[in-house]
This record gives sequence, C-alpha cells and structure tokens, in this order.
Amino acid sequence: MIPVTDNRKVVLIGTGMVGMSYAYALLNQNACDELVLIDLDKERARGEAMDLNHGLAFSGSHMKIRAGEYADCATADIVVICAGVAQKPGESRLDLLNRNTEVFRSIIGPVTESGFNGIFLVATNPVDIMTRITCTLSGFNPRRVLGTGTALDTARLRYLLGEYFSVDPRNMHAYVIGEHGDSEFVAWSQAMLATRPILEICEESGNCCREDLDRISEEVRTAAQQIIKAKRATYYGIGMAMVRITRAIFGNESSVLTVSAMLRGEYGQHGVFAGVPCIVGRNGVRKVLPLNLSAEESEKFRLSCETLENSYRELENL
Repeated sequence: MIPVTDNRKVVLIGTGMVGMSYAYALLNQNACDELVLIDLDKERARGEAMDLNHGLAFSGSHMKIRAGEYADCATADIVVICAGVAQKPGESRLDLLNRNTEVFRSIIGPVTESGFNGIFLVATNPVDIMTRITCTLSGFNPRRVLGTGTALDTARLRYLLGEYFSVDPRNMHAYVIGEHGDSEFVAWSQAMLATRPILEICEESGNCCREDLDRISEEVRTAAQQIIKAKRATYYGIGMAMVRITRAIFGNESSVLTVSAMLRGEYGQHGVFAGVPCIVGRNGVRKVLPLNLSAEESEKFRLSCETLENSYRELENL
C-alpha cells in the first residue's frame, strides 16, 4: 500500500500544453502540495515553474513548484506522463507508436531507477497503448498504472446529455468505454438520467430521441478532431480530467472513473488496457467495475479491445 503522508507530491514529465494545463488546474484546485516539472527542455521546465509560482499569491494554494530531475521521483506519490512526440506528415500510426515507445523507454527507466514506488498516470496518446507500455517497461502492478482512458470522453458525453435533457450533467450517469479513439462507444444500455434508463425515456418519446443519441455519440467521438481543427490542439479538458483522477487518488475517494486499466478477465478480456469504469483510490485502480452490456455492446467492446491488442502486438522490440 502506498504510504499516506502529509505531503502530496506529483512529478509531471512533459511540459507541453497538456502537461501545463494539468499543472495550472492542479494549482487552481490546490490538488497537491508539491509539483516537480521535468522536461527534455530543462529551460522550459524552469520557465514554466517560475510562471506558475508567480501566480501563487492569487491562489488559495501553498504549493511548492519547481523544475527537477528524475531523482525527484523517488519521493513522489504520482508520476504523470504527458511527454511524447507529435505525428509527422505522412507518418503512420504505427511509426508514431514506435517512436513514442522509445521516448517512454527513456522515461520509465530513470523513473523506476530513482526508487519510485507510487502510481503512474499516463496521458500521452494513444493513451491505452502507452499506458500498457508503461506497465510493461516499469514492471509495476497493473493496478498502479492507469491512463486517462475515456474519462474526458465520458465528461463530454455527460455535458452533451445534460444540454439535451436540460439537466445538470452531474445527474447524467453514462459512460464512454473501450479505446480512447475511433472504436470507442457509448454503453447506452447502462445510461441513466438519475435512476431512469435513458433508453426507456427514449421509448416514451419516440424514435427521434434515439437518433439524437446517435448524433450525441458521434459528436463525442469526433470532439477532439473538431477542437484540433479549430485551435490545433486539445488540452484544457484533458488537463482537468487528469486533476480529477489525481484528486481521487490523493483523497482515497473510491470514485468511479473511466480510466484506462488492465483487464484481467473482466468483459472476457485479458491483458489489454482499455477505458472502463473503475473504482479509483489511493492505490490506483482498486477494482474494474464491469457493466452489464448488451450483446451488441459486448461485441463492440471486443472489437475495440482487439484493435488495441493488434496495435500493441505490432510494436517492435518492446
């Protein structure tokens, strides 16, 4: 069990837009006590630490923020990985995966060699595969290695459902599961407005409702592409999703979040990492929470996991 201390320490590796959106949200939510920034560009890490520190006087936080080295991971509770390389024009997804695997090899080794014994939180895309790679390279218990999975997709879904039904999104209980990518899907059979099944509400209102749900599902699946088209990258939403996961860990909340976790028999899958509802607490993923999927949804999930498994198996020299 990870020791509970008075000092909640996070080491963030990668100070790009995603990493710094996470850091900024951490500061504003006072979600940790110490934040160490690590980047290949050490000058950038120092500059980002300075910029955040200059805002401390305007926040309710007393965080200690600084640039650091991999040795700082030794006393960290959570190591968050946002580092990675961008896809080059004409580069295949597999080529990108192979290059990011080499990046992760250069990161995971120094982290584990520091004596780090906490939790890995991975945000680098393709997040399900990069989380699995982190688990493989580190040799950590899979329950202590989790990715952001479909946490942001699920938040997008609840936001859109809240708008559609004119209800607070926090009262919409629905999940996007599977790959954080093209094969993800909404488990509509388990979607609820408070305690009422959404499909039941649709049956009462007519077929048009189901068409609207299909539109919402597509909007969730393509949201990232729409944002990238408009502003070249997504970072605020995922940064806040990462803080939500961080708070669940530090608070030992046992919150249900759709993180990327290893499946060990759940949904009939073994060894693959995918976005599924999990109970998250101080020691990472306490338990994968299986949903009672319909036959059609079970097949969609199987195909999504098959896509992830095939991509992982194609990686070279892991």
